[in-house]
Amino acid sequence: MSIPTPTPTTQSKESVTCPMDFILRMLMGPWTTYILYNLRTHGPQRFGELKRRVSGISAKMLTERLRTLEGAALVKRDYEATIPPKVTYSLTKRGGELDEVMDRLAEIAVRWEAEDAAQRAARAAEARAPENLGELRAAE
Repeated sequence: MSIPTPTPTTQSKESVTCPMDFILRMLMGPWTTYILYNLRTHGPQRFGELKRRVSGISAKMLTERLRTLEGAALVKRDYEATIPPKVTYSLTKRGGELDEVMDRLAEIAVRWEAEDAAQRAARAAEARAPENLGELRAAE
């Protein structure tokens, strides 16, 4: 499969923007990937439910991130005028377009985490090796 290479736009004569800059900046926002992951995994959710699932996020930050994602057309806010009002958040079709990308990033993250853990364990074993060598010599 060939990936189309967009023609970069120039901001000035010296700098060229990356075509992925907009989306990467949005995804790098605090808590953004957690919110998208939870909406993707658990489907439409009310604010309180989403706040419980995104452990550690404040109500203010969750509101801010949801508004940003809604403004980018990644999240849809459904409001029902009931008492109390019912507000449900879900991914839009555009938000769903990130599924494959997020799946792939998750695979890479799991693999890298395992590789890093293995490297830390190997370094720890190497650090203990001289101690064990000394113990072996003393036992002889």
